[in-house]
Amino acid sequence: MRNQTAINEFILLGFSYGLQVQILLYLVFLVTYMVTITENAVIIFVVKRNHHLQKPMYYFLGNLSFLEIWYISVTLPRLLFGFWSQSMTISFSSCMTQLYFFISLMCTECVLLAVMAYDRYLAVCHPLRYPAIMTDKLCFQLSILSWAGGFSISLVKVSFISRLTFCGPQVINHFFCDISPVLNLSCSDMSLAETVDFALALVILLVPLLIIVFSYCSILSTILGMPSAQGRRKAFSTCTSHFSVVIIFFSATLFMYARPRRIHPFNLNKIVSVFYAVFTPALNPLIYCLRNKEVKEILRKIIAQAVLHTSKFLG
Repeated sequence: MRNQTAINEFILLGFSYGLQVQILLYLVFLVTYMVTITENAVIIFVVKRNHHLQKPMYYFLGNLSFLEIWYISVTLPRLLFGFWSQSMTISFSSCMTQLYFFISLMCTECVLLAVMAYDRYLAVCHPLRYPAIMTDKLCFQLSILSWAGGFSISLVKVSFISRLTFCGPQVINHFFCDISPVLNLSCSDMSLAETVDFALALVILLVPLLIIVFSYCSILSTILGMPSAQGRRKAFSTCTSHFSVVIIFFSATLFMYARPRRIHPFNLNKIVSVFYAVFTPALNPLIYCLRNKEVKEILRKIIAQAVLHTSKFLG
């Protein structure tokens, strides 16, 4: 029977395995965190410093990299601290703050990926009008729309959740404060909070997804109508990186957030959450770098210059 005493802190269950497994997980997550921060910081640096990349596509890529740094920083440092200290308690206010920023960044990424798809649509389907339409002003406005939209929707979702009463046991079967495991601890009527959360999840996921589907259907139709094979390959190459990121991101988020809360087995939630909250921010820079000739070439030049300077210094 559930303890009806209201609680003001939670215990994150995390990954309750033996000491050796926890040490291994700590090392894996630590390396993943460091690699993710480094990868995305390098992309931001390269985009800002190289005039060849002063294009809308790379402006939005810089936004995405900046987002990924904060996205993984919302959850992983606290998890690493929990592994190290063996203390997984989190106050109610800290839990709601973590939940707010995590959902905000996830919602922002949904909109930002739709904006990037729209940018590719204009570049491929309307190449002559593209420079006149996708101006610096519009790029800035679209990025502000992405961030403001994501953080506003998250504010509504979390405000309804934070008004609920939570009772013991205060154990959250997760490694961070996510919507489904937090709602599972509520001992008050949460039908309104669940309805609002589910409705906004559908809006923030499906509206950007529809824009992405429309954009890529138009892109595909335009590419198939191109007379030269070289033109088709070039057009495809500008879209494959973004399309790969879209598939990875939306597959996980639709599974997690566009379904009723109570049908989720929590251990499955945890596994899927590790994929999209920890490994996806590390994969995205690799996808963009490995499949983008411009970025690869510039990174190759930067690495060659760094090696040359280092050898001169050591010599």
